[in-house]
Amino acid sequence: MSISAKIKENLTRASWIRKMFEEGARLAAIHGPDKVFDFTLGNPGGEPPPAFREELKKLALNPLPGMHGYMSNAGYPETREAVARVLAEDTGLPFRPNHIVMTCGAGGGLNVVLKTVLNPGDEVIVLVPYFMEYRFYVDNHGGTIKEVRTRPDFQPDFDALAAAISPQTRAIIINSPNNPTGAVYPEACLNQLGTLLKTKEEEEFGTTIYLISDEPYAKIVYDGVKVPSVFKSFRNSIVVTSHSKDLALAGERIGYIAIHPEIQDAELLFEGLVFCNRTLGFVNAPALMQRLVARLQREPADTAEYLEKRNLLYDHLTALGFTMVKPQGAFYLFPRSPLPDDVEFVRLAQKYNILLVPGAGFGLPGYFRLSYSVPRQTVINSLPAFTELAAELGLTAKK
Repeated sequence: MSISAKIKENLTRASWIRKMFEEGARLAAIHGPDKVFDFTLGNPGGEPPPAFREELKKLALNPLPGMHGYMSNAGYPETREAVARVLAEDTGLPFRPNHIVMTCGAGGGLNVVLKTVLNPGDEVIVLVPYFMEYRFYVDNHGGTIKEVRTRPDFQPDFDALAAAISPQTRAIIINSPNNPTGAVYPEACLNQLGTLLKTKEEEEFGTTIYLISDEPYAKIVYDGVKVPSVFKSFRNSIVVTSHSKDLALAGERIGYIAIHPEIQDAELLFEGLVFCNRTLGFVNAPALMQRLVARLQREPADTAEYLEKRNLLYDHLTALGFTMVKPQGAFYLFPRSPLPDDVEFVRLAQKYNILLVPGAGFGLPGYFRLSYSVPRQTVINSLPAFTELAAELGLTAKK
């Protein structure tokens, strides 16, 4: 066998997102890209903000000596200082550069955290539905995934969570705003989660449980919704994020890990994160991007177009008879599948050149995901196709 048995098995379970994206490319080659409505990939719409281009131009015209060389594996001190300063202002906690590790995006950051904290056989709880790569990240470092279903509104089910936490639980990963649902966990929810974890740690098991918050969509929210900080709700919390979505820099692979200033064994944890950042082969986050994002920590995400596309799709689909929870953030809809078999529904949608991802790809069959990080014209052009699809399914239009 040319590859390992484990990787061969994982390939059969690999991302539905990529599979459907490749199908979209095939259909576009046949019908033309303007007649194919590919809602599969969460590639941020638009371009980086003007402030990014200005900073890039300044740096290109006035290069710093040694700016393309190695630096501390944690990242440039001035970049980590910029991140820490913003976190301190937002939370009131004493963040310093030694609480920040710059990473190759959030995916790289999650692997660094899990490599640092997991022992073989440790459990990591994820809330269903979830970004399926978490399963592979945890497996990369000897852990096991334990899935816990959320409520119908995609908020945490605390009874189910309490029952799932065991002496083997090492971490729980949350993602708010959520991919694939767009749900945002309010402050009261995070406080309840923090209380639960503290009780399990201190009163029941005498263990350390990390709350790992994956936050690449934290600045993409709507309707006045705010994303509260997990740092205010639980001491043993770690935030992993990137600028892939808020600054539209997905291909640049730039993000960071931030640990609570009062987290247990903070100095040792920081050293472990830096060590794993190096030995996993990331070595350090991209030097040029570190210089640029240091000056953009307060740059807002441009959400106006996302909001318009959310409303266009949500209003049209619900009027056709699709049912869904209205997303508060990110750029995804996660409606119920009109057919019991979500994979069958997604295949039917291809008849109308609509590319979607089945809920099974996020651990929750019976739903499907639609990414509206596509051009506005794609959304508009797709509406008649959705109407035809709904008619074939016999959905009842709402009055």
